[in-house]
Amino acid sequence: MIQYNPKSWFSLIFDVYSRYVIRALFPLIMFAGVLTTVLCFLFIDVLHIVIVDTKAFHSILGVILGLFLVLRTNTAYDRWWEGRKLWGQLVNDCRQLAIKISTFVPEDAKEDRLFFKKMIPNVTFAMKHHLRNSRMVGEMDFYDEKCKDRIISSTHRPNIINKILMERVMDMNKRGLITADKLFILDKEIKGFTDIIGACERIKSTPIPYSYSMFIKKFLFIYCITLPMTFIGEFGYWSIILVVVAFYFLMSVELISEEIEDPFGRDINDLPLDELCVKIKKNIIEIFNNN
Repeated sequence: MIQYNPKSWFSLIFDVYSRYVIRALFPLIMFAGVLTTVLCFLFIDVLHIVIVDTKAFHSILGVILGLFLVLRTNTAYDRWWEGRKLWGQLVNDCRQLAIKISTFVPEDAKEDRLFFKKMIPNVTFAMKHHLRNSRMVGEMDFYDEKCKDRIISSTHRPNIINKILMERVMDMNKRGLITADKLFILDKEIKGFTDIIGACERIKSTPIPYSYSMFIKKFLFIYCITLPMTFIGEFGYWSIILVVVAFYFLMSVELISEEIEDPFGRDINDLPLDELCVKIKKNIIEIFNNN
């Protein structure tokens, strides 16, 4: 995720992200430029056809296209923002669980405290890699080989980690380290992890409906390839620049929407999951070490 100063106009206008967008859209921009050049050559130099003014028609299409793009960006941003709220809740739930464990469990129960100190951060790392379809485990700090084998061999690692945490909580209750009331409180915190990963999976596994995405792309394409007709009669070969600029801005909106509709990946505008996971781990270590 890009960190930036929203008040710095100059840096935003000339930011490197603009060059990233140009690279991503370069084949389409070239297509629009070449198409406009060919049409200009045919209508101006070869056929000598005076094109009837089509501005009114394209103005109407532009209004409709604007409505579609607003709906598109709003839908994508809603998914991005919901993902951010879920991970914000995950940060709070991990902190709360660590605080309650460090408070409930006596200091002489060092093995139990060490277990949660190592295993709670694994919830976030497992969620991150699960949402990215990754099987990496290098960032995790396992309590013992048994836990490591159970987690690595599992298909849904967040679920297994939650199960291991719950098993340990139940075991502490049986050993008399925590009361039934405290068990109920901790159960609620661990359940929150399952709710969060389920909500994140819902965002990831439910893309924008195919017909909706397909129709917007078709509308954009048709609008852009007919756009030269609006400019050729009045601006001649200058239409090439006008069409390319208009095409760039219209397609940029769609490109940004495609990026943020799946907020858990590694695109430049996706959520900073790596930083959040490291932050949570540092917070939990500090909570357990501050006695």
